[in-house]
Amino acid sequence: MHVAELWRYPVKSMAGEKLAQARLGPGGVEGDRLVLARGRDGRVVTARVRPRLLGHRAVLGPDGEPLVDGRPWRAPEVARDVEAAAGAGVRLEPSDEERFDVLPLLVATDGAVASLGYDRRRFRPNILVGGVEGLAERAWPGRTLRVGEAVIRAQKLRARCVMTTFDPDTQAQDPEVLRRIVRELEGTLALDCFVVEPGLVRVGDPVALAG
Repeated sequence: MHVAELWRYPVKSMAGEKLAQARLGPGGVEGDRLVLARGRDGRVVTARVRPRLLGHRAVLGPDGEPLVDGRPWRAPEVARDVEAAAGAGVRLEPSDEERFDVLPLLVATDGAVASLGYDRRRFRPNILVGGVEGLAERAWPGRTLRVGEAVIRAQKLRARCVMTTFDPDTQAQDPEVLRRIVRELEGTLALDCFVVEPGLVRVGDPVALAG
């Protein structure tokens, strides 16, 4: 098994950036979900209810601050785009304890993704593990994995939500995606993980079940 892809999402619920390497720490991939959208009522706004957010791409700039579609995330034009996508009064702000829905690291496997036949970006993994046979990931909860220089622990399978139904490029909705996950995979796909030992991970690095 090996690291097939690495992903970071500097702004929660926006499209992310594909990486050649990433450092894993207590907060998962360094630079992940540094910024989120919040409405006037104080609630976090995500693509589950505002899928047009997925149409904007966030990357980490050279200064460590997120860029949205190539612009600083605090720029007025970004603020206008966020309101257009997510509603009046929705604004971007630095993340707090609500930055992660469950645990800080989501790991998917090529075998499980291939079993459904959909674009793996729908599932928004941080790490896509290649060379995994079929649905082997379903036996991994409670197991430890060595990934490059890091060690992570798979806590549980991720219960999937409506976000999987939105096309990552067009945001068109296909409810059958989630229906199939429920029908064929008991509503779960990929693994909620946390970092046991921090370290650098590169695309192509070996992945091994360690315990």
